[in-house]
Amino acid sequence: MTQTQTLQPAQRGPPQEEDNKTKARSLIETAIDQLATALENGHSQTLKEYLATMARFHPYSAGNQLLIHLQRPTATHIAGYQTWKKLGRQVKKGEKGILIQAPIQYRYTTTTEKHEGQPNEDNTVTVTRLSGFKPAHVFDITQTDGADLPEFPTVQGNPGEHLERLKTAIHKRSITLKYSDDMGGAIGRSSGGTITIQTALPPAEEFSALVHELAHELLHHKPNQEKTTRTIRETQAEAVAFVVNTAIGLDTSTASSDYIQLYQGKKQTLAESLHAIRQAANAILAELDIKKTNGREEA
Repeated sequence: MTQTQTLQPAQRGPPQEEDNKTKARSLIETAIDQLATALENGHSQTLKEYLATMARFHPYSAGNQLLIHLQRPTATHIAGYQTWKKLGRQVKKGEKGILIQAPIQYRYTTTTEKHEGQPNEDNTVTVTRLSGFKPAHVFDITQTDGADLPEFPTVQGNPGEHLERLKTAIHKRSITLKYSDDMGGAIGRSSGGTITIQTALPPAEEFSALVHELAHELLHHKPNQEKTTRTIRETQAEAVAFVVNTAIGLDTSTASSDYIQLYQGKKQTLAESLHAIRQAANAILAELDIKKTNGREEA
């Protein structure tokens, strides 16, 4: 069932409560400013390399996805022999290709009077048409050797006891926490009362994913959030993760800003979401009982 609890920190005595609120506000504002600057700087070099590489992996039709799954259920990155060579990798000797149906296309030139398109100087345009399919073989990355592919930046560090505190906070809100090795490429999912996380993640990534999904639970499963765009939802959730990760000393590098930009999030998107981000981050930090002294985090 969707959680509708009010996002309020734990009650404390007045002096300590006010001191903690001030520290939390300062921490949140500093982290948000850092994230805003990163977004303003645009795509990091790591993200540029990652996107350029991912662009070489063609999207497959539902039929080909089924063929790939039937022949190699564990496949992650699929490409043809020549594409792997361009990426600096070589198919291992003796590897059996995954059979798919490749489209057969032909091009012809016609006048712009009959077809839309960008015309040439002689008012003609080149049109591409599908004429059929032919068998073709592709290979998974595990069937190849060679240069490492650019990876999406990840969160580094050790969350320590905060990981268990976060899990406890999730359970206290009556949110079911599950782990799965079949996430379809995702590392976390929020379903309104249930959080599912990819199994065997490094502790820092697990912590960050849990905060991200908990932010979705706190912010995005209410009736007034039904029309919120995915760009806004992902910007808010990842910004909350960035704030909390920073609070406990994890190194996010460009992971959060790059993730937000994958969903077309910008500095303006962040600015328009500050109230929601502050609200959720403050609630989670209160659950973790984070204190700041001289720039160093203490529990």
